[in-house]
Amino acid sequence: MKRVHVVVRGMVQGVGYRYTMRMIAREAGVTGWVRNLRDGSVEAEVEGTDAQVDEVLAWMADGPPGSRVDAATVTDAAPAADTTFEVLPTV
Repeated sequence: MKRVHVVVRGMVQGVGYRYTMRMIAREAGVTGWVRNLRDGSVEAEVEGTDAQVDEVLAWMADGPPGSRVDAATVTDAAPAADTTFEVLPTV
């Protein structure tokens, strides 16, 4: 299993990024979470097999229609005990 922490910058708030990502993540079978940050970026942690995580990361690089992804920073993260993929409150 692989878990990554991702921060996506660009026009990624107010365009359905988090809720579309939850749908994509659940379809891919990964666990984790996604949330908006006050600076206008989106932060997420995604856990699954290498192929599952890579599938979600590929989607995150483009985002939903209406979004614009300028950059995505991906770092390894420690595995967690998530059982689903959720949208968390803004921090």
